[in-house]
Amino acid sequence: MAGVSKACCSIPPVVSQGYEPKGEYKTIAGLKTYVTGPADAAKALLVVSDIFGFFPQTLQGSDILSSSDADNKYRVFIPDFFEGEPCDISIFPPKTDEHKQYLSNFFATKAVPSKAVSRIPSIVEEANKLAPSGSFQWGIVGYCWGGKVTSLTAGEQNKTFKAAAQVHPAFLDPEDAKKVDIPMAVLASKDEDPAAVQGYEANLKVPKYVETYPDMIHGWMGARSNLEDPEVRKQYQRGYETLLKFFCEHL
Repeated sequence: MAGVSKACCSIPPVVSQGYEPKGEYKTIAGLKTYVTGPADAAKALLVVSDIFGFFPQTLQGSDILSSSDADNKYRVFIPDFFEGEPCDISIFPPKTDEHKQYLSNFFATKAVPSKAVSRIPSIVEEANKLAPSGSFQWGIVGYCWGGKVTSLTAGEQNKTFKAAAQVHPAFLDPEDAKKVDIPMAVLASKDEDPAAVQGYEANLKVPKYVETYPDMIHGWMGARSNLEDPEVRKQYQRGYETLLKFFCEHL
């Protein structure tokens, strides 16, 4: 696996139902934020969730990232960019005109990537107050819509993040890749446009790891993951192992 260390991680058994999150909620830069991981961690990951917010599958993923690498512990932060009003998962994928209009309005008002990007500096600044040394070494992970936020944040104006990853990214634009200036991982599902994935990879001029999971749906590592399906659970675990190895090498 080019760009990914073989060392690293021991992931606990994935809980398929009734997961009990290990972290807590704090208000950071005015946003409710899930915070997990050891208080003495020197590194941190900013997780930009999918549009469905604080789902157990996403929280479990962040708990896995925070503590599964014995040599690299992370404090993980998931801000609620939707301010208590995430997208209704029951309408996805949209099947009626009403559902399509709801989703269109949601992206036009609550899930605007540039707005999330503009809030990240203040989130990082306040979260750094929890760092043992006064400042974390930062990575960023984005799911679905959060992948677009991550890609933009990792661009040429980036002064904060040392490594980035996108998981089943939405709105993947090969042009964005030309501006990425830090190591980037992309874990795509069967539902992403293969041409966009290939074009994005081709345009990355930084250390990279790009893989498509051909049997997984868009959302298999986030809120839409059906962890009661053994194959999904297996690929969910493999996805998080891949992220851990990537950050082990690049953060």
